[in-house]
Amino acid sequence: MPKNDRPLGRGLEAMLGNFEIPSKGDTNHIVSGNSTIRIESIETNPYQPRTKFDETALQELAESIKTYGLIQPVTVRPAENGKYQLISGERRFRAAQIAGLTEIPAFVRTVDDLVSIQMALVENIQRADLNAIEIALSYRMLIDECNLKQDELGLKIGKTNTTISNYLRLLKLSTPAQVAVRDNLISMGHARTLVVVDDENIQTKLVRQIIDQQLSVRQTETLVKKTLESSGNKKTKVKITLSDEIRNAQTSISNKLSSKITIKKDISGKGSINIPFKSDEELKRILKLLQ
Repeated sequence: MPKNDRPLGRGLEAMLGNFEIPSKGDTNHIVSGNSTIRIESIETNPYQPRTKFDETALQELAESIKTYGLIQPVTVRPAENGKYQLISGERRFRAAQIAGLTEIPAFVRTVDDLVSIQMALVENIQRADLNAIEIALSYRMLIDECNLKQDELGLKIGKTNTTISNYLRLLKLSTPAQVAVRDNLISMGHARTLVVVDDENIQTKLVRQIIDQQLSVRQTETLVKKTLESSGNKKTKVKITLSDEIRNAQTSISNKLSSKITIKKDISGKGSINIPFKSDEELKRILKLLQ
């Protein structure tokens, strides 16, 4: 089965360098440098975008920690009742627990929720082992929590609007399909093909078929196309959704030509651009603009 390449571009660090983070007063500062904190006093970060940790890798890291100690501190922020909440370093934290450590080194910072979200994302989104669903959730969280528009996020992290859209569309998949992407049972290419199927039951059946028959993305496109065609007037409703980038282009061109153009595409990516006109004069006007 093809692996998900997951190119991450410049990451979120570039975004944070230019993005003003709203906070109450000057609360986002280091309280202490490298402190030692009891591991039982540390809580995990609810904003952690990574949802799955490789158990074998954790065991290997735990063995290294037993031998050499935890070299790189985790980053935490004060929480209630004398506790601390992880901002970044959950993998190291988990491995330290497995290794039986009672205390670990930590950088302590006081930051608001928004900064905590961003710091957790900065550490994780740049890692090559984040799966496509986790990246999509990270993008969605940044858009929602940081009040960013999709195109603004794309500009700040060096991604095209299409790339952002492709990841966010994965969140429209059924739960079994998302799990299959998360566990690398199907690739992002497979998932993007499945998004056009609205019926979750059919989506789930297609996922099983892709996995069982080890279908390529191209074979999956053919399978989905046949499924859509055979659904006909049955209960299943299916549609091809244009990306935000294409819809924006459609609006922009319509405005420039003063004519309501339409862009259509099928599951394979093929399609057409229709430019209507009502008279020879209007046709000449449009042709002159196109030239």
